[in-house]
Amino acid sequence: MTTSEKLFERACRVIPGGVNSPVRAFGSVGRTPRMIACAGGAYMTDEDGNRYLDFVGSWGPMILGHNHPAVREAVAKACENGLSFGAATRREVEMAELICRHVRNIDMVRMVNSGTEAVMSAIRAARGYTGRDKIVKFTGCYHGHSDALLVQAGSGVMTAGIPDSAGVPKGCTADTLSAVYNDIDTVRSLFDAFPDEIAAVILEPVGANMGVVPPKDGFLQEIRSLCTKYGAVLIFDEVITGFRLGFEGAQGYFGVDADLVTYGKIIGGGMPVGAYGGRREIMECVAPLGPVYQAGTLSGNPVAMAAGYAQLSLLKNHPEIYTGLNRKGEWFFGEIRSIVAETGGSAVVNSCGSLGSIFFTDREVVDYETAKTSDTAKYADYFGYMLNSGIYLAPAQFEAMFLSAAHTEEELEHVLELIRTYFKK
Repeated sequence: MTTSEKLFERACRVIPGGVNSPVRAFGSVGRTPRMIACAGGAYMTDEDGNRYLDFVGSWGPMILGHNHPAVREAVAKACENGLSFGAATRREVEMAELICRHVRNIDMVRMVNSGTEAVMSAIRAARGYTGRDKIVKFTGCYHGHSDALLVQAGSGVMTAGIPDSAGVPKGCTADTLSAVYNDIDTVRSLFDAFPDEIAAVILEPVGANMGVVPPKDGFLQEIRSLCTKYGAVLIFDEVITGFRLGFEGAQGYFGVDADLVTYGKIIGGGMPVGAYGGRREIMECVAPLGPVYQAGTLSGNPVAMAAGYAQLSLLKNHPEIYTGLNRKGEWFFGEIRSIVAETGGSAVVNSCGSLGSIFFTDREVVDYETAKTSDTAKYADYFGYMLNSGIYLAPAQFEAMFLSAAHTEEELEHVLELIRTYFKK
């Protein structure tokens, strides 16, 4: 038994499922998790000394690679002054100024501790600002585990949400409406049915929790127009795309302004952190300035702010990082498509910038229903082959593959050869 297997056996006795987040479980790929001991650059090393070229990157924030010197040094320096104060600090002011100064349509920002908390707070702000209760989300878009957003997809687009988790009362999702991603008519139908009741429309501008599903041309722009027409708040959940597609995230990448934007751990350089921000008149509804209550003892934690400020400053001062990363993604995922076509493989490759995923299906993947046509058993086989070859991918079909600035062309060429060999067999 390996050290990872022994540790996992111990974990199962004291942690539900042996993991502290379901996305870390290897059950859907028929394996046990690798217990990671350390990481640097594009690589992670497990407790048994096995080294993996990593394409998870802590689910996105390691855009510069693991343990980047600038981020690590900022954290070490901040720790010398204390780990938490529960009071206002210079660094959180500088962090907010950096975001508001350089990200389109962000006038004010509030720091929180996770993407889930950011989304929950943004929706509350939107409801408080509009005085309305209903929200529209899209099937297959994940927005954290708060009660109102754990909604199962239904065939009737105008049917109120059904809880998708035990422990969530039906009343918590009664005002959650589901639309179909990339189908603007389903959104129009909801506004036709509830023209004066929808407080907000929330979506991942690039679907990245049903595998990677980019928006169709004009889809985001049409949602923007509908929200403006009906007075609803448009919320972009940029926990994954924020500061990854570019410094202005999906807003800048697609040229569409949301009213509120949520961010996750990328703004903390991998530290536990999140934020939500947007138009001044909405954000001024948040306590202590307005009646929408939201608080957090560890929000704006000085160590997390130091890490995030170091990473975001480096990205802002070196725009060539984004140019190179997006070009790298276009080339790499394009090459995988070519390999699939050359070998006659039954797979579809979706990508947007440095995000991508392989679906084992013959159907074009444009939404949650088409994503679900992917053969998860084939993905499990593919995952096992890549893991045994030293490549660490997401242990589930419906997650993204993340490139980082630390991945070299030589390393990616090696991965392409492995993929070519797999599809040839």
